[in-house]
Amino acid sequence: MSVALPHMPRGARRRAMGVLALLVGVGVAVALALLALRENINLFYSPSEVAAGEAPTGRVVRVGGLVQAGSVRRAEEGLDVEFVLTDGAATVTVRYRGILPDLFREGQGIVAQGRLGPEGVLVADQVLAKHDENYMPPEVADALREAHERSVRGAAPGGAP
Repeated sequence: MSVALPHMPRGARRRAMGVLALLVGVGVAVALALLALRENINLFYSPSEVAAGEAPTGRVVRVGGLVQAGSVRRAEEGLDVEFVLTDGAATVTVRYRGILPDLFREGQGIVAQGRLGPEGVLVADQVLAKHDENYMPPEVADALREAHERSVRGAAPGGAP
């Protein structure tokens, strides 16, 4: 059994094909834009989230926290530096090759951007320090506050989570 479609005038058929081609083109453009955005997004993680395995390895991520006191180790020659970021509950080792920002120091809030290796070390390609004495990146402030709240809850009588 076949269904006969009504005959469409030539002009209407052209318009329908044009609309169909336009819809296909828009669909392809949206799909490509979403794919590009997905690959270029840099998600923020706290050291506690990295330690819990929530951060993906091999993808570009941002990790923020405080530079742990006594953790900065500079290479004798070259621009290699290694330091530890902490949120008070967990730590992440960061390796960086380059010139650190002027405001970088121990106890300072920073955000490091790079790829997380399988051993849990962040190989950073960018290190950002706060602008002035009163500023801390919102993500870092939130991560530090959450880590503090978790540690307070864990230290409460009965160890309530």
